[in-house]
Amino acid sequence: MMPFLIHCFYCLFIALLLSFQQVSAAGGGCKTLLVDQSGHGNFSTIQSAINYIPSNNAKWFCIYMTAGIYREKVKIPYDKPFIILKGAGKGKTFVVWDDHQSLVQSPTFSSLADNIVVKGMSFVNSYNSPNSKNPRAPAVAAMIGGDKSFFYKCGFSSVQDSLWDDQGRHYFKHCTIEGAVDFIFGNGQSIYEGCAIHFLGEELEPGLAGFITAQGRTNPVDANGFVFKNCNVFGSGTTFLGRPWRGFSRVLFYNCQFSDIIHPSGWQAWNFVGHEDRLTFAEYGNHGPGSDTSRRVSWEKKLNVETVKHLTSMSFIDTDGWLQNLPV
Repeated sequence: MMPFLIHCFYCLFIALLLSFQQVSAAGGGCKTLLVDQSGHGNFSTIQSAINYIPSNNAKWFCIYMTAGIYREKVKIPYDKPFIILKGAGKGKTFVVWDDHQSLVQSPTFSSLADNIVVKGMSFVNSYNSPNSKNPRAPAVAAMIGGDKSFFYKCGFSSVQDSLWDDQGRHYFKHCTIEGAVDFIFGNGQSIYEGCAIHFLGEELEPGLAGFITAQGRTNPVDANGFVFKNCNVFGSGTTFLGRPWRGFSRVLFYNCQFSDIIHPSGWQAWNFVGHEDRLTFAEYGNHGPGSDTSRRVSWEKKLNVETVKHLTSMSFIDTDGWLQNLPV
């Protein structure tokens, strides 16, 4: 009798939730879909909910996901903008896959459309998980290639190439990003604010240092770059703050907390030795045991106050008000 009552209460809860969301959607102009693996929602997989949304939609769709581990690859294609994905929390709703055949193929989650919001969920590429015993390889947890994308309280986890911040303007707030080698890379124009940057040095071969960033700016007039603002950088082992993926790479760590994992020299020039003057690797106002810059590479940029203000202002990623116009 008790399991039956519990089931009835659960069904009633789902019905009330859907009713509330439909009322909210009618007022906010956002059509609501519910994904629940137990069969009590509109869909049992995230991808089937995305597939339901019409191509070239011009109105917001809100896809809610109940807690659980969704073992699937998820892709938002170019022609499906205006989607909100909302999980039950980054420690409760997980999307997990283990692809590694190629960089392009490997992402557990790919977001290619403009105007995407993701809240309260985590993306994991488990190929190099601690118990896998697989040789280390690029295995992307998420690839973000659309413009005007906002991630709030999300998680991204792999070992190498965890978060592919590919292109477009992106805002990551209160997210957790973990990995060991180039685990935030790409040529996105992005601000990471209040994020936890977790270096998994224990996943590397003994004596091997890691790299947090590999930014891909290709010429000096490109607007893109990675800005880490008020973040907490911690973990085990030793890591460099970054190395250039392309010849005009730009990364700024601003007012961040550094644990003692940061290599004293801070940065590597990698394939661009002799062209370090083209790189913009900078630190400003950081604190903690890893923030001592006295032994940093001589070519680390010393940015003036106006440049720092420009890069750390929200106008760096939002000159047209797209963040203010989000329906969240």
